[in-house]
Amino acid sequence: MAKLMKTDKILLSDLQIAQTMWPRMKGLLGTRGLADEQGLWIHHCNSIHTFFMNYAIDCVFVDREMKVKALKKNIVPHRLLMPIWGADSVIEMKAGQIERLGLQQGDLLYVGA
Repeated sequence: MAKLMKTDKILLSDLQIAQTMWPRMKGLLGTRGLADEQGLWIHHCNSIHTFFMNYAIDCVFVDREMKVKALKKNIVPHRLLMPIWGADSVIEMKAGQIERLGLQQGDLLYVGA
């Protein structure tokens, strides 16, 4: 478990990390939802789909330096997001969290223990 931070502010206190093939492919499939403090960071991923999901999510696409390249809000089930050029990974979180956390394109994020 890791924490997602912006400056010294903790944005998500329960950030799971998907680095290997199976967790990256599975993503949030099979889950019933996310709490406000939960998220999934998928490495080496610049596009996602929500096929077979039962709830909407927000996605924060970041580059290798964890700079926010794109924000995608309220992605409902059965959608496909085309690749975000320059993005190296994506952080998936509960729908509405981008607004609640005040995230903006260009923000620099940090993942710590």
